[in-house]
Amino acid sequence: MPTFTLSHFLTFPLSTRRWLFLFAIWPFAIGVAFVKIAGQTGWMRMNSSFDGIILGTGHNALVLQAYLSRCGLRTLSVDRAPMPGGGLRTIDNPRLPGFRHNPHSFFHRAATAMPWYRDLELERHGVRYLEPELNVAMILRDGRVLEWWTDLDRTVAICAEFSKRDAEVLRQFAEEFKPIVQKILLPEAQSSPLDPGLRRKLLERSVLGRRLLEISALSPLAFVTRYFENDAVRAGLLFFNGLREVDLRLKDFGHSIPALLASRPMAQMAVGGSASLAHGFLADISEHGGEVRCGVELRRILVQNGQTKGIELTTGEQIHAAFVASGLNPQQTFLDLLPPEAVPARVRERAAQFQYNLLAPLFGLHVALDEPPRYAAAGLHPELNEAFMVLIGLEQFDQFHEIVAAHERGELPPPVAWGACPTLFDPSQARPGKHAAFLWEKLPYALRGDPSNWAREKEAVGARLLNLWRELAPNLGRSIIKDQFVLTPADTETTLPNMSRGDLLVGSFANSQVGYNRPFAGAGCYRTPVAGVYLCGGSTHPGGNITGLCGYNAARVIATDLGKSIWWRPPDAEQALAAL
Repeated sequence: MPTFTLSHFLTFPLSTRRWLFLFAIWPFAIGVAFVKIAGQTGWMRMNSSFDGIILGTGHNALVLQAYLSRCGLRTLSVDRAPMPGGGLRTIDNPRLPGFRHNPHSFFHRAATAMPWYRDLELERHGVRYLEPELNVAMILRDGRVLEWWTDLDRTVAICAEFSKRDAEVLRQFAEEFKPIVQKILLPEAQSSPLDPGLRRKLLERSVLGRRLLEISALSPLAFVTRYFENDAVRAGLLFFNGLREVDLRLKDFGHSIPALLASRPMAQMAVGGSASLAHGFLADISEHGGEVRCGVELRRILVQNGQTKGIELTTGEQIHAAFVASGLNPQQTFLDLLPPEAVPARVRERAAQFQYNLLAPLFGLHVALDEPPRYAAAGLHPELNEAFMVLIGLEQFDQFHEIVAAHERGELPPPVAWGACPTLFDPSQARPGKHAAFLWEKLPYALRGDPSNWAREKEAVGARLLNLWRELAPNLGRSIIKDQFVLTPADTETTLPNMSRGDLLVGSFANSQVGYNRPFAGAGCYRTPVAGVYLCGGSTHPGGNITGLCGYNAARVIATDLGKSIWWRPPDAEQALAAL
């Protein structure tokens, strides 16, 4: 009887693959194919030598592998997880088959505007994104709603109901920062980072550059305090464009809010769930000869005479390659996998000092429903029940100080949560006529000083979150909730160990861990002090979240070092800034 593999699956007509996907067969087929590729059953003989090996199969690693495979390089990615994709996970409800949940990644801001989305022809591989018009809604207990639309005019009009002055300031920054985003920030994000001294020198030569430096010098908190007056508008701006990304107290990030206001693409969702993006990457990798191996444990990176030679698994198997690109965090790469004698002492020290985000860990409440949440405020705002991202519990600006202080103590702050009901837009993620929804909340990793406390407190925390949800969506009674489960920051680290301390962004931007010095000085341009070892994960520039730009930028560096033609058209940050 012939063996079914990923290669067989990809020979189906696109229409057939879509049909399979909509009925949730694709994830199972992909899973079977990649278990076979992993070689755990002996169904597929693995090559013992490759041009390059990528550690991890998170989205940045997959982006890198896809680009290098299209360069003609023979690549292998390896991962301890049973399935590739990292945070791009869509899981079946274990008790109610047919309901699907996205535990780590769902809101993919501007995914379709990323260069890899076009270059890797992901739509040809079945990837589709939706960008609902009412993109974000912040519901206040008094029934008011602050709305962010894909149409700037509608957003400004809603903001004017809270403050006409703030509405005009919002429009001003959205317009003023458009050329800054296009001419400076996008080229910088899509290139290796510049030396800070050179960057400042180039920016100081132009009006746009000087304005960016002026606003950047502020923290996000200082930015909204200086330029906006309404309490709810300030709070909404900090959450929509700040809290989910960076520590709001950090100086040099004041530009993050106006930059996101000026960016046309907003929050998007992948049809079929976040895993469908991983499936698209995998299809392209397979088409161009790349291989993926899951369910394996790394023992070490092999280094001989100062040069990388490949990897060794815990089984003793050695796989040889001319280079290794790590999508893992700095401690895993430099302290756990590289032999101590191969890494300069100062590099090991800097890796040990790498810091993770205090505010990044995520607590998730996932529910299977007979009907979608219906918000009481929709009586005056009927569009609300069609909102994409819904934010609840945030009422005023000062709550951010309470949230930060609670995280520092390891305590639970008053609940502020955001989430979605994906099945409003994509019915394939639940049984016919049913719905799947979730709320996320930023909560401490070390709850009351110890992450093990989550095991006994998680259900009570989930109940607290559900009670808040019910206050604003009264239909969420027990009769329509068919199932619910929670996932904690400790669960994140267990599932995805590179997200140390539950940090979904894989590293803070504090401690100068930004740009040229991310993850730390001397390893900030994807190359490392160890010959043949590269970095490509969220601990590198420009940082975490589903942007794929860490892998995208690393691909150019590695291809250049190997003398391969750059078949895509990446921007050059230095040239872009010099041309201002």
